[in-house]
Amino acid sequence: MRDPAGLYDISTEVAEVPRGLHLVAGLTGFADAGAAVTQFSEYLLDTLDHQVVAQFDSDALLDYRARRPTIYFDQDHLSDYRPAKLNLYLMKDELQQPFLLLTGYEPDFQWERFTAAVLQLVDKYKVKTTTWVHAIPMPVPHTRPIGVTVSGNRVELIDAMSIWRPHTQVPANALHLVEYRLQELGHPTVGFVLLIPHYLADTEYPAAAVTALESVSAATGLIFPTDRLREEGRDFVAKIDGQVENNQELARLVGTLEERHDSYMQDNPLRSPLTDVDGELPTADEIAAELQNFLAIRRNGDEEKQGD
Repeated sequence: MRDPAGLYDISTEVAEVPRGLHLVAGLTGFADAGAAVTQFSEYLLDTLDHQVVAQFDSDALLDYRARRPTIYFDQDHLSDYRPAKLNLYLMKDELQQPFLLLTGYEPDFQWERFTAAVLQLVDKYKVKTTTWVHAIPMPVPHTRPIGVTVSGNRVELIDAMSIWRPHTQVPANALHLVEYRLQELGHPTVGFVLLIPHYLADTEYPAAAVTALESVSAATGLIFPTDRLREEGRDFVAKIDGQVENNQELARLVGTLEERHDSYMQDNPLRSPLTDVDGELPTADEIAAELQNFLAIRRNGDEEKQGD
């Protein structure tokens, strides 16, 4: 394997990175249900002080044809090129506690070398713990708190927070491999997989970002501002509830998901919150179809606001 250090450049912006900080990570590009990781990362970068510590080489890691960067066409010339970024940041939470944030695109290439590079940075900065977030669609109702599946070697967090513990094979992402290698080294690491209502998987679901922030707080003790996201979440859910109230079929489907969720949480002998005893399940398409009108209204409202 080529030297992992060749995948990143250490920034000269930061005079010194304190040792022993928590590392928080979230990468986009695969199964980001509810745009949880996207919102989580953008919210932290928008609201907290940060500096770039290390920048990864996109030309080595990114498939540009699969995920094309954007460039602005300004009448007769090109401007405002926005390349994809994968950076390690030095951040400060709401109480000015420093931590490290690894965020950006999930690498398309050289996973082993990328993982070795992350482990190299973990060692270089004597990282205390590594915590990462991910989100997948699940047939659960939006009327119940978002659950998480917890992985890693921090047993206290798994015991306290993991509501679904399957024995299954899953498509891996790059941070799965990072967690796996960190476990081999005995480094304290934990991954939170948010279980997002499948009929909201293609939306920006603010409650998903709040759950991501709360999960990281539980693992690290870091404090994040969430007032804006919570307010957006209340407005979002109120609009969905309005759609449910005005559509009997949708109300029945959501009610079925609620019954299965509640039975599972009460230690009912169901194997998981996904199916009932007969294995029947409302499809994502059934619920998503009923919400198309709501999403169209929401998009139109956003466009009107931008045009004001």
